[in-house]
Amino acid sequence: MDLKNQRRMAAQMLKCGESRVWIDPNRTEDVADAITRSDVRTLISSGTVAARQKRGVSRGRANYLQTQKRKGRRTGHGSRKGGKHARKPSKERWQQTIRPIRHRLRQLRDDGVIDTRTYRKYYLRAKGGVFKSRPHLDSHLRTEGILKER
Repeated sequence: MDLKNQRRMAAQMLKCGESRVWIDPNRTEDVADAITRSDVRTLISSGTVAARQKRGVSRGRANYLQTQKRKGRRTGHGSRKGGKHARKPSKERWQQTIRPIRHRLRQLRDDGVIDTRTYRKYYLRAKGGVFKSRPHLDSHLRTEGILKER
């Protein structure tokens, strides 16, 4: 049975390609009898002729990987490109180091634990990169006798 014409009309009505037009194999005689566009339209509404779903690449795996990456997984050595400081610039690292130290010094000065001269001295040392963290600063202050031992 040649259903080329019916397939072509159905494709136009369903707004898809001819290869995507599905014709019910049990009702091919009814489809062969359909000559006019209105006949084909009734076949489409009855479900004898329908458009197959578009084939595409599934996003399932991609979505899964994306959720894993959002959680912070898959970031091992093999997944990295660029040098050590390309992923976290040295400026950012410096900011993360210096801000808590300066905050601590400001806190000590405002509380009256250290005077402005000591504050200035340690501020400049911090700027010079002497202290690597806030606890390191505190240990320095303790050894110099400025902070009391815990």
